Amino acid sequence: PDLFLVFLSLQLHGYCYQDSNDITDTLTAITELGNPLEMIQLLQTSWEERFRICLSLVRLLHYLAHSPLGSITLLDFRPRQFVIVDGELKVTDLDDASADEAPCSSSADCFMEFPARNFTLHCSSQGLCQSINEKRNLYNAYRFFFTYLLPHSAPTALRPLLDTIVNSTGELRWGIDETLSELEKLLHLYSNGLYLQNTTQAPRAEYKRVVGTSIAGDNYRCWPSYNHEGCLLSVFSIQEAMDVCESHGQCHAFVLTNQTTWTGHQLIFFKAGTASLVPDPDKVTFLRVTG
Repeated sequence: PDLFLVFLSLQLHGYCYQDSNDITDTLTAITELGNPLEMIQLLQTSWEERFRICLSLVRLLHYLAHSPLGSITLLDFRPRQFVIVDGELKVTDLDDASADEAPCSSSADCFMEFPARNFTLHCSSQGLCQSINEKRNLYNAYRFFFTYLLPHSAPTALRPLLDTIVNSTGELRWGIDETLSELEKLLHLYSNGLYLQNTTQAPRAEYKRVVGTSIAGDNYRCWPSYNHEGCLLSVFSIQEAMDVCESHGQCHAFVLTNQTTWTGHQLIFFKAGTASLVPDPDKVTFLRVTG
């Protein structure tokens, strides 16, 4: 029962315990229903959504490292053991979790073997492999998630920070506390537009702002887009939208939607022309008139 109290924080909504003459010690867990992980599909989503998945995973692992039962490891740590619920990662297979720390008489007993890397951890004075549960979880997060989801198509100014996070977890130089702290710092930079301070330039082109209009067609595709039929991206500001438009050879206008992402960034449709300009009281269009 104590282990299941821990997993209440991991969206275990309940469990049923049955003890009868026919069936003994039966336990049924009730967890959240989410979308299974499809790594190829995730690689086609925006960097912002991939970052959200990695951040939610690290928050989960941070909780496991500091749970009331001590550090808990997920013994069968694979993408199929997780689901996505409202854009965040949740663990769904709870029967392979262990709070047992590996005993040791020397550091040679604290050997962790992975397909591409091996690590030897320190044997503590209490005769336990120091942080082995936490480090096992963290390296698995690195090899299954971080290397694929964090660096690709990230904002240019954030890439050095992301490279440091990926390399430090891949070498196990950091624990989960440092990893979570750096990801939260990166979230702050991104959510507040601080990553744009040294990168955003004054627009070379001029734009005409047309309130109450939208562009129905004139789509072109870009990657990664929130819409597979057009170029729908999230930006922090109008200035950033202008920078994006000028970096796309096809872009001649963009339309502000009334939708925002989980970080507060605004979703904007970038358009190849203005032939299908139509009235729309909920939209604002910026037409590129020079440059």
